[in-house]
Amino acid sequence: MDLNRVKQILSSSADISVHYNGVSVWIEDVDDSSNMAIVTGRDTKDEPMPVPINELVEE
Repeated sequence: MDLNRVKQILSSSADISVHYNGVSVWIEDVDDSSNMAIVTGRDTKDEPMPVPINELVEE
């Protein structure tokens, strides 16, 4: 995924399915300077964690 698409998803009111390593996640925030997104698991509600934007997949 690219930075612009992550920003679009963050600002959207739609429920857009995003996965990281096969796990469904919510994008909580994005850091433009490091190209990292802060995500939490949709089902697990784990602690937020930074992940590379290019490893996020829109399903």
